[in-house]
Amino acid sequence: MFPHTRLRRLRRRKMIPLLAETHIGKDDLIAPLFFDETAVNPIPIISMPGQYRWPVSMAEEVVIRLNNAGIRAILLFGIPSVKDAEACGAYAPDGVIQQVIRAMKKACPEMAIITDLCACEYTDHGHCGYIGECLDGPGLLNDTSLEMMQLIAVSHADAGADIVAPSCMLDGMVSAIREALDDYGHHEVLIMSYSSKFASSLYGPFREAAGSGFSFGDRTGYQAPVSNRREAYRESELDAAEGADILMVKPAGWFGDIITDIKQIGLPVAAYQVSGEYSMIRAAAEKGWLEERQVAMESLLSLKRAGADLIITYFAEDVCRWLDE
Repeated sequence: MFPHTRLRRLRRRKMIPLLAETHIGKDDLIAPLFFDETAVNPIPIISMPGQYRWPVSMAEEVVIRLNNAGIRAILLFGIPSVKDAEACGAYAPDGVIQQVIRAMKKACPEMAIITDLCACEYTDHGHCGYIGECLDGPGLLNDTSLEMMQLIAVSHADAGADIVAPSCMLDGMVSAIREALDDYGHHEVLIMSYSSKFASSLYGPFREAAGSGFSFGDRTGYQAPVSNRREAYRESELDAAEGADILMVKPAGWFGDIITDIKQIGLPVAAYQVSGEYSMIRAAAEKGWLEERQVAMESLLSLKRAGADLIITYFAEDVCRWLDE
């Protein structure tokens, strides 16, 4: 006890780096990327300053740049040239993501390529599968949509994806995808499930980035309520039982308690710092209200402290530069 115990001794400037309990390294980071099949040049995402929709022709250039920066994993989202009710572009052999995977694998085989496995960017209604009549009116059909997820997963694996990441929050999605991957010989392809994905208000900028707004309703019927901690845990627990290799909490910053909970399941945990989290920091920094680098790094350290093994963040390339400095 005081005066013999003085915690401020541990906080001398030269001691702080030596005694830090939590660290961020380049290997912790996954960079999300958007590729637009119609783009000729990079298209700035207005609501996400510093982020772009990339043309397919730049896939090799982008992956080499990120690899040189020290990033070892990327998460791909695609914007197709044509959308329809069945999301045919999501599993077409020459679809936007399939083209990007092949180009990146050729240019940089050491990069771990993760693909967002969903349909909302590819359907003309903006929902994550097939639509039909449900108890509350038109809505997402769970079981038939699992067949669509199987088609998408196999097509991504055929193109060379290392990890598929189902984000549709369908009941039974992990077991269905694992079965399909194994049936087609993709036993070594991992599943990183968006297992505890909340119906959050923080996805707004992503709608612009991925062109994934919905034409009716919303996604509260299949994403977890932000109020429900036990339900979020059960979602991840079930996905682990179905064969997920990595679990995910999305969004990340306001859900540190969920990250800590999910960590107890025993699988690697990824935390997705989503578009709204990124845009708030960027916007406040542009106004001069916050210091971007300090706030961004603090936000990521908090996710590691909560228990995240991997962090998906739009700051990934910036963090690599900051760490080098």
